[in-house]
Amino acid sequence: MFRNIPPVTKNIIILNVVVYLVSNLLFSGHLYNILSAYYPFSPNFRSWQILTHMFMHAPMGQGMGLTHILFNMFTLWSFGPVLEQVLGAKKFLLLYFVSGLGAFLLFNVWNVYEVNQIISALDQQGIDVAEVFRKSSQTYTGDLSVFKNPDALLLGQMLNSKMLGASGAIFGVVAAFSTMFPDAKLVFLFIPFPIKAKYLFPIIIVVSLYLGISDSMGGIAHFAHIGGAVVGFLMALYFRKKHIQRWH
Repeated sequence: MFRNIPPVTKNIIILNVVVYLVSNLLFSGHLYNILSAYYPFSPNFRSWQILTHMFMHAPMGQGMGLTHILFNMFTLWSFGPVLEQVLGAKKFLLLYFVSGLGAFLLFNVWNVYEVNQIISALDQQGIDVAEVFRKSSQTYTGDLSVFKNPDALLLGQMLNSKMLGASGAIFGVVAAFSTMFPDAKLVFLFIPFPIKAKYLFPIIIVVSLYLGISDSMGGIAHFAHIGGAVVGFLMALYFRKKHIQRWH
């Protein structure tokens, strides 16, 4: 199966699977607190999480469980090889990680908006916001009575929520594929007829935007998907333009 997969795609899949197995089987989930990405202004955030969260997936037996990593790796296996062969290893690797960073950025721009809404509500109630931030640290073991306030509890939950998964980077790969090969016909199990790849990007944007704004399917970072897809789309446009210029 791996014999015909180009090196970058293959090694990303292998690394994701290895990290998943190590995180779940050897460290009893402890690595999730270290390598998943927290809200950038949370006391639990660490700079390396911007990169490492792309290799973490839903724990076994929780949330999406194995479905999360299986779907992501299958999608990467489906779209990555052709794109890597056309772009080359370096450009494909750049596309993958920059898309993941774009996903992290847009997701947290939305988070900043939501957190500021809660902070405004707490200020109006005279609640010490700095205290909520400080006591949201995973290492804090003192008095937690401030979280009896519903808004303080909600803020604490947001400061302790984790962003994880390769979805943002992979949505960038899918969007880039749809841009580089717009007329390629794709077959999906849940669609009874083939569709052209060029429709994938607008479908991703519209569906993810609706789900994100309506807060449907909670626990999924829909704005991260949009961020990754937009970055992948823009990078593919740039690469395609440079490729055309090379031949003229």
